[in-house]
Amino acid sequence: QVQLVESGGGLVQAGGSLRLSCAASGLTFSKCSMGWFRQAPGKEREFVAAISGNGGRTYLADSVKGRFTIARDNAENTVYLQMNSLKPEDTAVYSCAAGPTYYSSTYYRTGDEYSYWGQGTQVTVSS
Repeated sequence: QVQLVESGGGLVQAGGSLRLSCAASGLTFSKCSMGWFRQAPGKEREFVAAISGNGGRTYLADSVKGRFTIARDNAENTVYLQMNSLKPEDTAVYSCAAGPTYYSSTYYRTGDEYSYWGQGTQVTVSS
């Protein structure tokens, strides 16, 4: 059974930082594109970041580029989202997702390409 468990969310002031973690089990982690998505109240789910199975390729949404980074530890089956210079508009529920790939250098950027999802963790940025 595949499980993705996010942690690290919370309340932070604008300009602050948080690091989200997503621990995966029940899948071949190193052969999965891992992604982070977010959804704010009343808004559609939004892609945030993705990383290839081997960790060699990453992609960040324009809205977070230069502030967020994505990384993974395949030995620990964990993917991270480091969020710096947080803004109130970053407030959302952040979810990680896993998408099995054929090539370890592949990453996915759309939700439809991901097969497994975590429950999400709330990030609230106060102004």
